[in-house]
Amino acid sequence: MHDKLFLSGDEAIAQAALDCGVSLGTGYPGTPSTEILEHFSQIGGKAQWAPNEKVALEVAIGAAFGKGRALCTMKHVGVNVAADPLFTVAYSGTDGGLVIISADDPGMASSQNEQDNRRYAVAAGVTMLEPTDSQEAYDLTIKAFEISEKWRLPVFLRVTTRVCHSKCIVVRSKKLPQPPQTGFERDIRSRVMVPAFARIAHHKLRGKLEEVRAFGETLAVEMPGQSHSLGIITSGISFQHCLDAAPEAGVLNVVMSYPTPINKMREFAAKYDRCLIVEEGDPFLWEIAAAAGIKAENKPEMYRFGELNVNRIRRIIAGDTSPEFEPPKGKAPQLCVGCPHRKSYEILRDLGCIVSGDIGCYTLGVMPPFQAIDTCVCMGASIGVGLGLRHTLPADKVRKVVSVIGDSTFMHSGLTGIAEMIYNRPATGHLVLVLDNSTTAMTGLQEHPGTGRKLDHTEAAQIDIAAVVKAMGVENVDVIDPNDQDELKALIEKRLASDDTSVIIVRRPCILAAVKIKSYGQAAV
Repeated sequence: MHDKLFLSGDEAIAQAALDCGVSLGTGYPGTPSTEILEHFSQIGGKAQWAPNEKVALEVAIGAAFGKGRALCTMKHVGVNVAADPLFTVAYSGTDGGLVIISADDPGMASSQNEQDNRRYAVAAGVTMLEPTDSQEAYDLTIKAFEISEKWRLPVFLRVTTRVCHSKCIVVRSKKLPQPPQTGFERDIRSRVMVPAFARIAHHKLRGKLEEVRAFGETLAVEMPGQSHSLGIITSGISFQHCLDAAPEAGVLNVVMSYPTPINKMREFAAKYDRCLIVEEGDPFLWEIAAAAGIKAENKPEMYRFGELNVNRIRRIIAGDTSPEFEPPKGKAPQLCVGCPHRKSYEILRDLGCIVSGDIGCYTLGVMPPFQAIDTCVCMGASIGVGLGLRHTLPADKVRKVVSVIGDSTFMHSGLTGIAEMIYNRPATGHLVLVLDNSTTAMTGLQEHPGTGRKLDHTEAAQIDIAAVVKAMGVENVDVIDPNDQDELKALIEKRLASDDTSVIIVRRPCILAAVKIKSYGQAAV
């Protein structure tokens, strides 16, 4: 047990979870959140990957209903998947602590959008804390559990890519809240959200949030300025950048972005001749300040996009809206040399297919030399979008439509797409390719229900994709190695010419995972 550790933000959250006795960590891998549960498992915590974020949150809610401390991790777009239980558990509350990690990705380093999940905190009525570095990631994880248990509410911890992956020394706490004894007490009015009970719960939630707001006023951190000329209100990693960009300015880190410490912001702004709100992403704090009548400047619209840094904040302070320096473009991402997906995309390209794609390594099939993906919306959307095209396109195009999805993404949200294909079957049928590389490769070779291994790579029950889709009613189900290129091409042509529903599972392990998968098997033996 070391008092000081050199940790990333993700690792600091995991360490805090272990130190304060979290009973269960659940989640779905997604950069930049993936390493939280991986590290939690490595240092002795109980962690597991769920098929998707909705299920992960539901499992965490159940653990918290049993008075356990539960941590649920996901990236920002994962909260979209988990939104249904999220909004309701804000009403019901929990007996144990429930902390939900939203790892946002300003600048879209590895994401399909740049959504600002502070909006979710307001919409769902869930308290949100924002750490500025690894030390605060550790401290605020513990604080989040304290808040959750005191007010019996879920709490968001919003981190961003820079906080997740940057490292600093973390001093561990010696005064930690002891976890409660687990158990279950029946409380139907609180946990069964039928309308009569939910109306009461909504009123209670708003009352609790006002209490939390008052508490949040005490969490805000103020760094006094050398003069009264400039004060900056900020949150998250931007706080660290502001200290470097304007060392002479007063800086207020709100810490709790929702419910927002309005009184603290008003008092701070009144001390300075000029008050500026600096935040990554949406003008969230500025809109709250403006609605409260706090006189503060917003950043120019051009700084809404991408990550902030010291230089960009200096430009914001100076009001500089001239074009920014464009860094030299790096090498475009591409499928690994020898990746089993390459052969599938070569065939789809050469056949002139209209490919409805999905989220994962295989998304890189959109890049040269393949350029074999035409759409990509979100996890699992490939099947539904492909079906929509099948229902709409003219006869000379419709038989070119193919949906492509990976094995992990299929487990995440592909099953409902298959159900739609069977239930609302197009006249020409449909073809789905499951590119099965036996891992969740894009986020770092994590396990999923189809690999036969748990988060820590030990043996688990394995779901057979072929058996599942057969049981659901798919007429043609084939499993083939992509190295059998001529056979794969002939099979795709045959299924495209048919009016049947067809699933081709193109199976070969990821070349990066193959050695590890072999070692997991040897370890099991």
